[in-house]
Amino acid sequence: MSLLSVCTTDTLKSAALAIKNGQLVAFPTETVYGLGADASNPQAVARIYEAKGRPADHPLIVHIASLDAMGKWARDIPEYAITLARDFWPGPMTLVLKRSELAGDFVTGGQDTVGLRVPAHPIALALIKEFNAIGGNGIAAPSANRFGAVSPTTAQAVDEELSAHLQSEDLILDGGPCLVGVESTIIDCTGPTPMVLRLGAITPLMIEESTGLVALESNPAAIRVSGSLDSHYSPKAKVILDVVAVAGDGLIAPDQIPTPQGVVRLASPGTIEEYARVLYQALRSADQRGLEVVVVLQPGGDGLAAAIRDRLQRSAQS
Repeated sequence: MSLLSVCTTDTLKSAALAIKNGQLVAFPTETVYGLGADASNPQAVARIYEAKGRPADHPLIVHIASLDAMGKWARDIPEYAITLARDFWPGPMTLVLKRSELAGDFVTGGQDTVGLRVPAHPIALALIKEFNAIGGNGIAAPSANRFGAVSPTTAQAVDEELSAHLQSEDLILDGGPCLVGVESTIIDCTGPTPMVLRLGAITPLMIEESTGLVALESNPAAIRVSGSLDSHYSPKAKVILDVVAVAGDGLIAPDQIPTPQGVVRLASPGTIEEYARVLYQALRSADQRGLEVVVVLQPGGDGLAAAIRDRLQRSAQS
């Protein structure tokens, strides 16, 4: 396994070829780092599940280069899904659509749907385009961490988490810290109106303003999606929400909240956007420091704040 800190055109061509040859490549997106494989190669995709320790019926998101590729992977695409793609791609939004024949059971978790996303990170987009140029169709890429653990927002976090589970030919592309910091909004587009299956930076209000349709918030058991388990995004330390931290605890809280004596301050975000950006690295820092408890004061409000609370409530279930 190699960690590549300088992502030149030649580096990206080599990484695309590695994916074409069945290897795994971890790469940055604007949300979190993904662990990528050829979405059309069942053996390569199986290696993602093995490296992550991920259940085989848990679907993967296919990363594509543009709206134009939707038709390769999906069928019966509703007009509102096209509108969403035009408004928010590239960006932190995954659309769940009825799958085409190209989307095999091995990437959809055996479901009749497929999740598609066009990432906004320049390295991710360039990698997908290089992959397409040598005959690829899409890159399957869940977050580059062990299943249920905290998603990585730096290449170093990927290395620490997965290096023991990757092969020597696999690659990690270092594109710096992720700008959004929480996973993409997942929207079910198989019905007459959009339904939010996982909260993220693309909010229900933004969806409604884009499509003119009210975005329902649900997670029906009929469609399995990433990050929907009650316990997820969990560090080894115990996460406790909205209590007073005591000496020896870690603390993640807005910057106006003072740090009690003896408490280890892990993050002091000044805005909701900063909160999302630093959250996962702060949780990882708790484990690196050997802390047993992390107290997190949750942000109030709608939109991205609701997505942060969703991740925190799942992390506290472990």
